[in-house]
Amino acid sequence: MISRFVVVPAIPTETGSMRNGSRFYCQTAPIGFNLYDNEEKLRLKTSYQTREEAESECLRVNMERFQGVLSERETIPIL
Repeated sequence: MISRFVVVPAIPTETGSMRNGSRFYCQTAPIGFNLYDNEEKLRLKTSYQTREEAESECLRVNMERFQGVLSERETIPIL
């Protein structure tokens, strides 16, 4: 089973550019990690500085979703 939320590296932000001869090089700064929603196919806005922080939040939101699915199944009457 694929988890709904997974940890992915964040997209670096551009901090400027420099020229070397005829080429321009983009300078970027890493910003950590994001959670990716596999159902909605998008990154969540919140960034985490370390993978451990992102992993713990990912586990928390996946468990919340799992608990919600279980509670929905318990409320559906079986005919």
